Amino acid sequence: MKHEKKARLLAALGSWIVRAWIFTLRFRLVDRAGVRNTPPEKPLLWAFWHNKLFVMPHLFERYFPGRLGAALASASKDGEIISAFLKHFGIRAIRGSSSRGGARALVEMKRAIADGYIMAITPDGPRGPRYSISPGLLKLAQVTGGLILPIHVTYSSYWQLKTWDGFMIPKPFSKVHITFDILHAIPPTAGETEFEDQRVRLERMMRPQHGK
Repeated sequence: MKHEKKARLLAALGSWIVRAWIFTLRFRLVDRAGVRNTPPEKPLLWAFWHNKLFVMPHLFERYFPGRLGAALASASKDGEIISAFLKHFGIRAIRGSSSRGGARALVEMKRAIADGYIMAITPDGPRGPRYSISPGLLKLAQVTGGLILPIHVTYSSYWQLKTWDGFMIPKPFSKVHITFDILHAIPPTAGETEFEDQRVRLERMMRPQHGK
């Protein structure tokens, strides 16, 4: 109970700081997928790299107002803070990862998607390797018929932490360029080789230029 209270307090403080920080940034969106004004009939799966998490809750709130949103968060104690943080942006957290609670999280994500939620996933999280897509995103797209929306984010100026993901924090008053890329479907695959071909294809599409 004490930890939950601490998590809520940290999340409230964090959300206030992030909102104030984001207020200074200048955003530019290129919607190649055409999803902002005309949502697809099939489920929508947001996909973006772990090191661009800083602006993502704001993007959902800014560009998809009134839509139901959910995101996968770690089952760890840190994940509890993240879950509470996401609530301040109207995003439901589903707890679990490939290492802890993965099967339960997959069931919950499928239910949320069936209920009309947009699902947000960092395919290289929570532990990496950086810019490497884990199979979970593709499997979720296959079992739900969902369309993957690759989201590219670049900052004109930023700080980069010395973490496994190279987490990026845009400097105040910098420009943030967002691209909603072409929607990506994952067809049924006959075996591991076909599945891996699909995984590599999506990974190449999403990898940033020059590794940034």
